[in-house]
Order: sequence, then structure tokens, then C-alpha cells
Amino acid sequence: MANIISDETIEYVKILAKLELSEEEKEQAKTDIGRMLDYIDKLNELDTSGVEPLSHVFQVSNVFREDVVTNQDERERILKNAPARKDDSFKVPKTVE
Repeated sequence: MANIISDETIEYVKILAKLELSEEEKEQAKTDIGRMLDYIDKLNELDTSGVEPLSHVFQVSNVFREDVVTNQDERERILKNAPARKDDSFKVPKTVE
């Protein structure tokens, strides 16, 4: 394990994450974080010169549809439900004096 995590680093992470860790849990965290960093180092050894950068793991195409109006002017049909109306609008009681 090339990445050695210090007690100070674990203490700092513990404070940032607002964790309460026992001594055993601190030691386990040091081991786990060291293993993660070792794995990242291993991934950095890969030759990615021929790999195109991705914005997403899966091939994604534009999923947006064209904005097409599908309903007609139904103002009259809607206003038939109005208990009171004024011109082409709902008429409601005054709420603010």
C-alpha cells in the first residue's frame, strides 16, 4: 500500500463528515482510504490516449421533442364552467381591499 493515510487526515475527514469514530473505525478508515487511493493510482496507469472523453457513461442522444401545439383554442369550452365571467375571463370576488 503506497498511499499511507495519517491520523491527522482521518481526523480532518472525520470533522468534515461530522462523524464519531472509535479507534478501530479510524484504523479501518485509514486502510479503506489507502486502498481507494491505490486503486486510483492503478487507474492512472491506463493508456487512455485513444479514448474520446465522455460526458455520460451511456451513449445519449437528444431526447427532447419538437415543441408542437396539440390543443386548439378551447377558451369558450373552458369558460362554460365559470360561475361568472367577464368578457373572455373568469370573474372572481375581490380579495384585496
